[in-house]
Amino acid sequence: MTKQSERAPASRTSRRSFIKTSSLLVAGGAVGSNLSLARSAHAAGQDLITIGLVGCGGRGTGAAVQALNTTSGPIKLVAMADVFPDKIQGAYRAVKGKHADKVDVPKDRQFSGFDGYQKVLDSGIDLVILATPPGFRPQHFEAAVKAGKHIFMEKPLATGPVGIKRILAANETAKKKNLAVAVGLQRHHETIYKDTIAKLQDGAIGRILLTRAYWNGGGVWVRARKPEQTELEYQMRNWYYFNWLCGDHIVEQHIHNLDVINWLKDDHPVEANGQGGREVRKGKDNGQIFDHHFVEFTYADGTKCFSQCRHIRGCWNSVSEYAHGTEGAADISSGKIYNTSGEIVWRGKGRHDGHQQEHHDLFAAIRRGERPNEAKYGAMSTMTSIFGRMATYSGQRIEWDKAIAADLNLSDTDALKSLTDTAPVLPDSDGNYPVAVPGVTPPYSRR
Repeated sequence: MTKQSERAPASRTSRRSFIKTSSLLVAGGAVGSNLSLARSAHAAGQDLITIGLVGCGGRGTGAAVQALNTTSGPIKLVAMADVFPDKIQGAYRAVKGKHADKVDVPKDRQFSGFDGYQKVLDSGIDLVILATPPGFRPQHFEAAVKAGKHIFMEKPLATGPVGIKRILAANETAKKKNLAVAVGLQRHHETIYKDTIAKLQDGAIGRILLTRAYWNGGGVWVRARKPEQTELEYQMRNWYYFNWLCGDHIVEQHIHNLDVINWLKDDHPVEANGQGGREVRKGKDNGQIFDHHFVEFTYADGTKCFSQCRHIRGCWNSVSEYAHGTEGAADISSGKIYNTSGEIVWRGKGRHDGHQQEHHDLFAAIRRGERPNEAKYGAMSTMTSIFGRMATYSGQRIEWDKAIAADLNLSDTDALKSLTDTAPVLPDSDGNYPVAVPGVTPPYSRR
């Protein structure tokens, strides 16, 4: 029996410990002292809601279109920002092509550069979409809360424990200001997931013994370096391959699956060990991230989650979550519950339309005068993903409380002012970037 199994009666203690640990930073006041309530407009249902977009890549463009697709009342996109002007122009054309009558973003409200996000926040908007690479999320979330804006922010919420604690601290102020905060973990807004999780939590397969989570696929784009680019621009254009920006694909992608397991367990893991490496991503254009991770997570009740994420072509692919219990099993992602004989005894209904539904739900709630807040579970699931990366990078068995308390910050994004600034990580003389080495890389600190 493991030490974690011996702690089984304390199935909710780890969550309280997480909040207690993270609250230490709240007392320090990570955001400004302006605690005035957000204005109560829109509660009547038909007032215009103006939005700003920060981060004009593919996900930001998609989120803006989905926000404008909502039908609960009038809405308009009035400001946009990205470090790169070409990204702004591409997003502007794409969004306006879908919603010409709902886009009013003249040149003087298109803000490029590292300070563009602040100019969007200063432009009189009601709600901001934060969709930059996740390394910037804590900085931008703090600023949006300080400015008193409702917020939709894409997952993940940070790339290291310090960023998670900044998010949690800022969210305490968001709650005091009565701000709506939504997080792009869209499965929480899909009927098939909600119904399946509810059935499992009601005991449909008995006591849950084991869960499994997968994001195995072929990987993502690589953007070639251009001679005129500075090192910082190159890394930001290829943000997926640099941990200070992305957190590795276990954080950027696999968070969705780990979030489902946390949701089912109503908790986060307390221990992790894992392994991973670079089997095919070995080139200079592959930055720092691994191409495969396997993690065994242990929850406070002693149950395990076996987690896989892989970016290697020609292998078995799956994006899914499963649960196994004393009286059956479930394919959560497909909404299927089986008895112990393997027969389907329940099948959920609904489509995987969460990317759109999360916006329908957010804007409808705001117009009803409600203020949903998804930041806490978003932070917990982001930290679970970071926790897994810390385990695979170090090769050690690590503990949640030590991980969340770690002073591990992959970059100081607040200090970046220009693309000529020094990048947070630099290649060696051969053009290779620092990569974690299991057995050598320390679990709770950066090296």
